Amino acid sequence: MNNGYLDMELLRFTTAGSVDDGKSTLIGRLLYDSKSIFEDQLEAVEAASRSRGNEEVNLALLTDGLRAEREQGITIDVAYRYFATPKRKFIIADTPGHIQYTRNMVTGASTADLAIILIDARNGVVEQTVRHSYIASLLGIPFITVCVNKMDLVNFSEEIFSDIQQHYKAMATKIGIEAQLLFIPISAKYGDNVVEPSANMPWYTDGTLMHLLETVSIEHKTGDKGEPLRLPVQYVIRPISDKYPDYRAYAGRMSGGVLHKGDRVRVLPSGLESKVQAIMQAENELDTSYTPQSVSVLLEDDIDISRGDMLVDANGPQPAVTQQFKMRCCWLNECEMQLRKRYIIRSAVSETIGMVQAIDYKIDISTLEHVADMTSLKMNDIACISVKTANPLVVDAYTDNRTTGSVIFIDPDSFETVGAGMIE
Repeated sequence: MNNGYLDMELLRFTTAGSVDDGKSTLIGRLLYDSKSIFEDQLEAVEAASRSRGNEEVNLALLTDGLRAEREQGITIDVAYRYFATPKRKFIIADTPGHIQYTRNMVTGASTADLAIILIDARNGVVEQTVRHSYIASLLGIPFITVCVNKMDLVNFSEEIFSDIQQHYKAMATKIGIEAQLLFIPISAKYGDNVVEPSANMPWYTDGTLMHLLETVSIEHKTGDKGEPLRLPVQYVIRPISDKYPDYRAYAGRMSGGVLHKGDRVRVLPSGLESKVQAIMQAENELDTSYTPQSVSVLLEDDIDISRGDMLVDANGPQPAVTQQFKMRCCWLNECEMQLRKRYIIRSAVSETIGMVQAIDYKIDISTLEHVADMTSLKMNDIACISVKTANPLVVDAYTDNRTTGSVIFIDPDSFETVGAGMIE
């Protein structure tokens, strides 16, 4: 593998839509038309298609990897696919369309740069479209691409595409979606506007889905957009050796901003301050480090820092150091969330014991109305909750920083992740 491949930009995107909107077929088409699958994979899919009586190659079989998925013809788990073109590397999180798999979309889409929402051209905007759009918005995904699929079944009608576009924009305004919206008419089955431009839709001239994936801006991923410095400390490097008798460095992954040698930093939650003496990446010393690089930092002063602390700019915007906060939460587990039950609560690399003090309201995903007077949450429920922790956590609002603004709940008995959420 050459360094060119390693240095290529990475775009993470997620796909969502109702059952039978063609997500698996679309991903199969992307992989097939971009020459990202092997001959033996294609031969296996062709054989499976024939054995099921399909007249043509069923590209959905490329992605429906679980036997249960293939038998039912639906996606039931988050499937991650990796492929690359000469311009970019991609990771796809293919998430299920069924209502009972809401939590799978929350976990699959949480790190995405772009969400593809599929709409069947015959059905237009349906309840699942609203649900998936709301979750994409909740997760702060910067770009939402609406692919109106199965255009071949509506005679490639520009009027139908325009109607769906207007209906979707009205819905997006109603639920307050702030992501940049893009619309593409496609036929995943025949490849129209997926990798190659469609001869059947000369009225559409804004480029194919692949062109969009290769060119959409991902500047939001790097720390040069003026956001504040955030460096959660994952590990304290303290070699016991004669060669480095007093060496002490703080290793972590940059979660926001830029760090320069000589910068004055504050350690939270203690509030102690020092100056950056050196920034190391493996054996190399850097003058500057950017999000999302992993680095180790040496400070001029010998102060008490341990795993879970955070380095921030002493003069920049500060995160909250708090034991109480409100957040939007999606419950991920069959065991219901109980008020005042003890959970392990983890944010970035720090964790503490905490509990849910109150469920302010549950969001009815079908109507987007707020349901009050809830005392527990079931799996797939999304709610606004108030949390109290035993020790302070260093956090930002999720809209300001997706790493330091996200929280997971862990059951202290089973150590299962039972909930995930975004700090308000």
